[in-house]
Amino acid sequence: MSRVNVLLLIALLASSVYLVSVSYDTRRLFAALDRAQNDERLLDSEYERLKAEKQAQATPLRVEKTARDKLAMRIATPAVTQYVTWAHAASAADRRVP
Repeated sequence: MSRVNVLLLIALLASSVYLVSVSYDTRRLFAALDRAQNDERLLDSEYERLKAEKQAQATPLRVEKTARDKLAMRIATPAVTQYVTWAHAASAADRRVP
């Protein structure tokens, strides 16, 4: 009987060590899941903020102001527009054909 008791005691100790190990892993994985969900919420909020910022940057008025200030562009007026006449365009096309 004492052999059976020793074997049962060893089995009990092994199963209790295994139970503690599994409990520790479960807590560790739950903490990692919680951190990942927090990161997901932060990334979602940052994505929404960046999307709103992108929409604010792409307004036609802002694009026009940037083109005028940084690129030195101006609105096309008849004074700066060069018109191509049909005769010139036809002769230029004829010169390009081999």
